[in-house]
Amino acid sequence: MRRSEIDRNKLTPMMAQYMEIKDNYEDIILMFRLGDFYEMFFEDAELVSHELEIVLTGKNAGLEERIPMCGVPHHAVNTYIDKLIEKGYKVAICEQVEDPKEAKGVVKREVQQVISKGTVMNGELLDERSNNYIGNVMDFDHCYTISYADITTGEFSSLMIEHDIDALVSEIVSLGIKEIVLYKNVSKSIIDILRTKFKIVVSVYDEILDLKEYKHLYEEITDIRYIETIKHLLTYLNDTQKRSLEHLQKVSIKDNKDTLKMDIYTKRNLELTENIRLQNRSYSLLWLLDKTKTAMGSRMLKRWIENPLTNKSEIENRYNVVETLLEEFILKEELQALLYEVYDLERLSGRIAYGNANAKDLLQLKKSLKVLPDVKKILEQISFYKKLDTLENIHELLESSIYDNPPLSLKEGNLIKEGYNSELDELKEHRRGGTDFILKLEAEERNKTGIKNLKVGFNKVFGYYIEISKGNIGLIPEDAGYERKQTLANCERYITPLLKEKESLILGADEKIIELEYNIFISIRDTVKKYINDIQNIAKTIAEIDVLTSFAVCTEKNNYVRPTIVDDKNVNIEESRHPVVEHVMSEEFVSNDIIMDANTDILLITGPNMAGKSTYMRQFAMIVIMAQIGSFVPCKKASLPIFDKIFTRIGASDDLVSGESTFMVEMKEANYALQNATENSLILFDELGRGTATYDGMSLAQAIIEYIHDNVKCKTLFSTHYHELVDLASTLIRVKNIHVSAHEENG
Repeated sequence: MRRSEIDRNKLTPMMAQYMEIKDNYEDIILMFRLGDFYEMFFEDAELVSHELEIVLTGKNAGLEERIPMCGVPHHAVNTYIDKLIEKGYKVAICEQVEDPKEAKGVVKREVQQVISKGTVMNGELLDERSNNYIGNVMDFDHCYTISYADITTGEFSSLMIEHDIDALVSEIVSLGIKEIVLYKNVSKSIIDILRTKFKIVVSVYDEILDLKEYKHLYEEITDIRYIETIKHLLTYLNDTQKRSLEHLQKVSIKDNKDTLKMDIYTKRNLELTENIRLQNRSYSLLWLLDKTKTAMGSRMLKRWIENPLTNKSEIENRYNVVETLLEEFILKEELQALLYEVYDLERLSGRIAYGNANAKDLLQLKKSLKVLPDVKKILEQISFYKKLDTLENIHELLESSIYDNPPLSLKEGNLIKEGYNSELDELKEHRRGGTDFILKLEAEERNKTGIKNLKVGFNKVFGYYIEISKGNIGLIPEDAGYERKQTLANCERYITPLLKEKESLILGADEKIIELEYNIFISIRDTVKKYINDIQNIAKTIAEIDVLTSFAVCTEKNNYVRPTIVDDKNVNIEESRHPVVEHVMSEEFVSNDIIMDANTDILLITGPNMAGKSTYMRQFAMIVIMAQIGSFVPCKKASLPIFDKIFTRIGASDDLVSGESTFMVEMKEANYALQNATENSLILFDELGRGTATYDGMSLAQAIIEYIHDNVKCKTLFSTHYHELVDLASTLIRVKNIHVSAHEENG
């Protein structure tokens, strides 16, 4: 039965309410709260039943036949939601927003949140070492603008790219955006590409509101294209999350001038954050350098590797810290031990701002704040360039208020320490008095009746009772005042007027304690919420020193050296090594020099297959990237300039978008590099032209080399199996030949 086919006039009031709410969430699974279950109906029920392998049943909705229905228990709903989100679905959570006992007619219900890949706040779907971005795209005819945010951490950025679908897809995938929201003017051809090839959740959303509460996030931005894109994403988030997003940080405009630019092909070819074959971080540059102790440090390192700096003074600042940590190795060890005690402050701040942080979250915050004074002392000793706030007042608040082992639920009590709130202490004292009374009553009744196995017990259904076995019922005195409450197979349970009176006092105290503890906790959480920006700043500082400490650890372990950044274009790297390959090799890595002075723009590399040409090219790029993120580098000595872009064509990487042939993709990538490279860029072309006939390939390779030499004039490594091209070194003055040879041992 389809939802669109039914006569709504015949529906029960509750199902009419469901239909009205569902109309606003057509492409979203609606989980509809009914008592202790979340239920789904019609197409949603059939879909969820199939995807989660749960029973599909029917429900009487006022129609002639029952409608499809399935349900999941409320206490286990997060497990089911996670499974649906992982499969790429979006889920709307519809809650009862009034007490059913007080409802006049159908219980009022509202959607409280829409959960999707880009808006997950906790659970197993979040990788603590990676950001979880939701982004949007708007088309401004001559360019695209992308905004993207991680609502678990509050990060918010925006950028502008050329008006090209391939470039747009590359940027979205490169950023690692999990969910993308398209404005109505964006070509729908991108939807299948993103959904099918990259498993990115895609929505089309048209509304743009001027939400005053978020204006401070972009008040310093003047370009209307950025502003409209930011407002579009904020409107979508506000519409789907239905709660405060005050932890979102001011929007950072990602200007290409600030960072070294690489497209997704370059990042993949170099295996910066993911191994091509394994499709995970193993044996990537990130895997090698990540000795961080905090989740936010690991995420920051990933962002640094994907966005190296181009500002010399910022790079040198990082070098200085790494160098100091190498000199002060005892402080380095102490610092790493302290950082290990710091929880994920970025995501904690997100949950606090969202209003779904529990007592264990605040306990993690307290434990993190506890070590900050010692971290601060070390940062002052090494002259770290950022200040660290310690929020000792918040630590004291949490230390004095929250129990050290609280339950996950906020409605069970046992949250707030004694001595924090006098009213709560008084209620607990009354409860203790009631408990003492129960023990005393049991002893008195045993003496009065002579029944040694008499006991006073409690259960949630019948409350307090006096339990006497069937064999001892005749021993109950006539004037005992016992009133039969429950009959069981082996015993009878009784109540007395005095026990009934005390029961009301004890249970009333329990209810009041749980309610008061909940309210006190919310008040404490709201107090902490006022310091969200401070906690986020602390998280950034901790993450940064964590990454730089990781660099120091890698330098010490792998014998790296501090690079020298030069203002000219000269490259001089002595005995360079590939950082990842040398780390996994059982034999010693054969080092190589990379020397490109003012008279050398292009190194033409020849040599047999498997001799290491590609490795040589990759290690140059990796050394550049390591140098520009502030890391020391694998070589004996390195002086090199700052590069603004890196372009690579290494290996037969697949086309991501159009399904074109390898040769066509190769030519398009080469053309993209030639059109966008500047004299400060680095180009790595590995055997370009091999995908066509020999003469054609050689002619193409020669033409590209000549164009780079005469027009682009940037540092280029060009490997080739066309040995005829070595003659170019005699006609092009800034081309030099180098040869990679292989030495065979033991057969």
